[in-house]
Amino acid sequence: MLQWLIDPFQYAFMQNSLIAAVLVGTTCALLGVYVVLRRMAFIGDAMAHTTLPGLVVAFFNQWDLFWGALVAALLTALGIGWLTRQDEIREDTAIGILFTGMFALGILLMSTARSFRDLTHILFGNILGVTPTDLVRMAAVCVLVLLCVVLFHKELELTSYDPTHAQVIGLRAEWIRYGLLVLLALTVVTGIQAVGVVLTSALLITPAATASLLTTRLPRMMLIAAFLAVGAGIVGLYASYYANLSSGATVVLTCTVMFGVVWVLKRRKN
Repeated sequence: MLQWLIDPFQYAFMQNSLIAAVLVGTTCALLGVYVVLRRMAFIGDAMAHTTLPGLVVAFFNQWDLFWGALVAALLTALGIGWLTRQDEIREDTAIGILFTGMFALGILLMSTARSFRDLTHILFGNILGVTPTDLVRMAAVCVLVLLCVVLFHKELELTSYDPTHAQVIGLRAEWIRYGLLVLLALTVVTGIQAVGVVLTSALLITPAATASLLTTRLPRMMLIAAFLAVGAGIVGLYASYYANLSSGATVVLTCTVMFGVVWVLKRRKN
């Protein structure tokens, strides 16, 4: 049994994949808790999809895909904040506008390629193909997110639970929201390498939603969400190695099963 567990990680690419699963899972889980509390679940899906035109442009020009995705994600984050700054347009409306517009642009650009198969890895990711450079970026984003969560924990928590009270006591809720959107953009971009555009939003939302069913205390919720996300990543790696299944899809389906089990057990308990 022990040999069965150890065998996959004798290879360098599996070791890199394990580190990536830990980094991406932790980062997505930490920010995912705030996303769930703020009822912004749609924004993770939107950002993951709005990176598509940046990815395609970078792919066509043989640039680093990370920077193409990052530019597109940051433009989306800042665009959402700018459109909703005066409350003339609701946040879900702004997300819908930028989501559909940017994704349509990405599809339009993809249609000029000779084959959609050239871009399959962009849509579905490949955690087994993570490079040392990718790991450095993932680690940098993970450290940045951890620092921001530690330094601005009270501000993030208050604006998530009671934004009106936060404004009354003088907190710049708008700037905190901009900061969260930028962190989300960075997290989504690094997550794309592991599980792709299509599946990143699930890794951001599902572990956090599962954790919210188990506890109402924010620090504990973050720990549980991170544990579930990392655990799902490890399950995906074993499935890829032993069953020759898509690692990204397995990671997300594992998260979904975890949520389903917790939800059923909680319903029975109630």
